[in-house]
Amino acid sequence: MRSPRPLNVRVRPQMKALTFTDVFEPTGDDKPIRVLARISVLSTEDGGRNGPFTTSYRPNHNFGAPSDRVFYVGQVEVPEGTWVHPGEIRDLVVTFLNVRGLSELLQVGRTWRIQEGPKHVATGEVLALLAEA
Repeated sequence: MRSPRPLNVRVRPQMKALTFTDVFEPTGDDKPIRVLARISVLSTEDGGRNGPFTTSYRPNHNFGAPSDRVFYVGQVEVPEGTWVHPGEIRDLVVTFLNVRGLSELLQVGRTWRIQEGPKHVATGEVLALLAEA
């Protein structure tokens, strides 16, 4: 009996483990942060979603590089009864949980990646900071 061939396995360097409070430490202000954002949804052909989304859509929001795995919690507010389809560009309100460091990232003109897990599905751009609801 032959011995099995060795596997060709690449080992990734260890990433620094993050604790919950590294990213989600409350700011002391429990009011959410609301912004008006231009949401550019990638087309299905460009690797985006296969279908549309509607109210209460909560993807991951990544303000770092594509390889970063630090995400913020934010809900894209789609008007009742409407859908956002792959390939569309819409101006929508995004409501974020107010956590440490996020308010510094949310400045007019700032862009970020909108992801479903590791998959890039849209890009957001801050158009305006909104008053509380």
